[in-house]
Amino acid sequence: MAKRALSWKRAGAIGWRDLKSAPGKFGFVVLSVAVGVAALVGVRGFSESFRRTLGSEARSLMAGDLSARLFHEPTAEDRGKIASILQKDSGGIRSTWVTETISMASVPPDPVPLLVSLKAVDPAEYPYYGTAQLEPAMSLQQALDGDSAVVADEFLIRLNAQVGQTLRLGGRSFKIAAVLKQEPDRMTAGAGMGPRVMISQAALARTGLVAPGSRASQRLLLKLPETKATGLKAGVVSAVDPVNMRKQLEDALPDAQVMDFREGNPALTQGLDNSTAILSLICLVAMVLGAIGVAMAMHAHLEQRMDMLAILKAVGAGSGDLLRIFLLQTLGLGLAGGALGVAAGVGVMAALPAVFGNLLPVHAALEFPWKSAAAGLGTGLLTTLLFCLPPLLDVRGVRPVLVLRRLVEPGPDGIAGWFARWWARRLQLGISIVVVAALGGIAWALSDSAKVGTWFAILFTAALVVLLVLAAVALWTLRFLLNRVRLQLPSFLRHGLANLYRPGNQSAAVLAALGTGVMLILSVYLMQATLLRDLRETASPKVPNIFLVDVTTDEVAGVKDFFAHQPGVRQTGTDGPLDLMPVITGKFISVNGKTLDQLKELHFPRRMLENAEFSWSDTPPEGDKVIKGKWWTDANAAEMAVGDGVAQRLNLNIGSTVVLETGGTVRTLKVTAIYRADGQHLGARESFELPSGQLKDQPAVWYGGAHVDPKQVGTMERALFQAYPTVTVINLADVLERIESVVNQITFVVRFLAGFSIFAGLMILASSIASTRFRRMREAVVLKTLGATRMRIVRTFSVEFSVLGLLAGLVGVVFANILTRVLLFRLEVAFHIEWSATLIALVGTAVLATATGWIASYRILGLRPLEVLREE
Repeated sequence: MAKRALSWKRAGAIGWRDLKSAPGKFGFVVLSVAVGVAALVGVRGFSESFRRTLGSEARSLMAGDLSARLFHEPTAEDRGKIASILQKDSGGIRSTWVTETISMASVPPDPVPLLVSLKAVDPAEYPYYGTAQLEPAMSLQQALDGDSAVVADEFLIRLNAQVGQTLRLGGRSFKIAAVLKQEPDRMTAGAGMGPRVMISQAALARTGLVAPGSRASQRLLLKLPETKATGLKAGVVSAVDPVNMRKQLEDALPDAQVMDFREGNPALTQGLDNSTAILSLICLVAMVLGAIGVAMAMHAHLEQRMDMLAILKAVGAGSGDLLRIFLLQTLGLGLAGGALGVAAGVGVMAALPAVFGNLLPVHAALEFPWKSAAAGLGTGLLTTLLFCLPPLLDVRGVRPVLVLRRLVEPGPDGIAGWFARWWARRLQLGISIVVVAALGGIAWALSDSAKVGTWFAILFTAALVVLLVLAAVALWTLRFLLNRVRLQLPSFLRHGLANLYRPGNQSAAVLAALGTGVMLILSVYLMQATLLRDLRETASPKVPNIFLVDVTTDEVAGVKDFFAHQPGVRQTGTDGPLDLMPVITGKFISVNGKTLDQLKELHFPRRMLENAEFSWSDTPPEGDKVIKGKWWTDANAAEMAVGDGVAQRLNLNIGSTVVLETGGTVRTLKVTAIYRADGQHLGARESFELPSGQLKDQPAVWYGGAHVDPKQVGTMERALFQAYPTVTVINLADVLERIESVVNQITFVVRFLAGFSIFAGLMILASSIASTRFRRMREAVVLKTLGATRMRIVRTFSVEFSVLGLLAGLVGVVFANILTRVLLFRLEVAFHIEWSATLIALVGTAVLATATGWIASYRILGLRPLEVLREE
């Protein structure tokens, strides 16, 4: 008669009855799973909302998604091509033209005019991102109504004017309606040659200032329709492909300088990229730490239920019946823990605005993270399967007596025995590979990248294998050494070390789990500390926030002395509080043997090659980083350095040859260095640097940069105007404050999420150590039965816990520094070993292991052996 298999319903009833018999123990398992899932859901869900906010902030520095600058009035053909592109991509693309030129303006009755940087916009469209802040407060559309203008503070200071007065511009009178306190795209709009005056496009047309052949530049701003992206690249993204749109613009306007919002501030762009990388790392680390927590909790749970499995098998239960019972039980625990973790993660997201209030920099709506919740739940269930199926499958063909003796019965010795054990578990290995592949799929979903998911699965498996091997080698070495010095050691130390490799002990697995956790937690800390330190330089007090235009060579010494004695001026460089850069005007004759007529296919504005600006410096200017080649050492070398953006567009590389003319002298130069400017210092203004011996004897115009206390800028401008009336001040203090605000947001959120991930990781590691409590109780019973005192047990266990923590910490900190070095190298950020953090992680792991082990085990010291045996 065939044996009836246990129904799923009956198996579930037996599993539920077992759960109700010891709710406290099963509650610990559920909480361990919940912590791991909550870390993943909370970190990733919050980072998605943060990225949406950052996307808008970055776009506000350009006032659009894309811009195309022409140095001439667009022709009817140009406008037709633009209209054709916008009609073809009819997905809600908006566009507007911004005109920038220089003109003379005066405030009656003073007849002396002032050279101003004039900007004309359509206030109904401009700006697409950010706001133009005016004083008194009003909308830009109100301020530019009719013949009205808004002006910068510098304009009022230099002409001793005030709001409400009339200024003369192009033969027409304009009412000064407001002061322009903040211009969204001030940095990407160009420094100009004087204080900013802004009017409407309609008013500019009435002045007649812009005519064919005028030196006005026209900038086309585009706003692409938005959609929301998920995954590690979450945030506001364009429904229209910006890369394709940019290419269309470059093809339609070959003379235009096309750029997207990411190029407006290279240093900030790199900071945004790096912050995205660290947030992605934190999300994946939260996933792995969650998997470790689930794994250790489930492993400890099944170890405790193995006796019950053997008993059920002894009374006639089949292997299939046992799989049904405990598979349903463990999946139920994983599902309960996952659901609790999702709720906790979402709760953390919802509570953040209430807890932090105004301190929280993210103002975007926090939405329910459906994808994060699904990923967290999937991670909990998959890791539950990964770590509960192998021990369950082990029981299929094993006699009950061997299951009951597993904790004291050593396995077969030698290499043959090792291969025999792994061959017997080939089915378990196959299932593990499938589940790890599924975890890689979750990483794929999180990152929206098959490459990331594949590499995550490969590296996750490789890390576990390497750490398991290292743990096994460390334990074998410890056993080898202990066999030779056993008699010279105190008994508690001998017993504590021997506990690490006793039969049935899972020290290798615990070491691998702890080592992985320490590696990931320390990597997150080292990455965020290094990247944020690098990012803080973007808003450093050393970054200039005011710039000087048109300083003559004769005025250089006097202007330097002026800033050296001016209050509120901070040191920005090695040469004093004022950075100065000479500029020489010249033209290119050929690039890599091609004349300017042959360079049309490069889509580089010909005007910028025919009227190019060069500077000289025998060392890389402040804020410039050489990324290819090296800077010259001979001041008379026939060499030059080129900015990376221009080098890409002109197809220039190390060894390229250019022929240029300055001051009537033709020079043939070789490109020996390509550098990247941070967009904050003077070096970002020029894309061509030459040795001083090539240019220093020619007449030059000097540009300067200094960092002045924003409250002292007005006083400084008045004093400088009195001393040097021909020097123009460009005040970018408001722009730098906005950049600093973005940097502060990134810093706050990255530190918060890294801290949350680290805290959750420590809890997970603590629960991993505490999950070995079952073995401690059995061992304590044996030791007490043999006459061991409480103090001897305390010393023995303390040795085991601390050595376990030190070994795991050592492996973890070594791999953490290696991993951090590799990741920072990919991000082009310098790596420096953080010795203090490394030492704290090493000692802290030992302290954590000891403290957690005793918190979970101290109760057994006061119990008699019989009570413990009955409870178990």
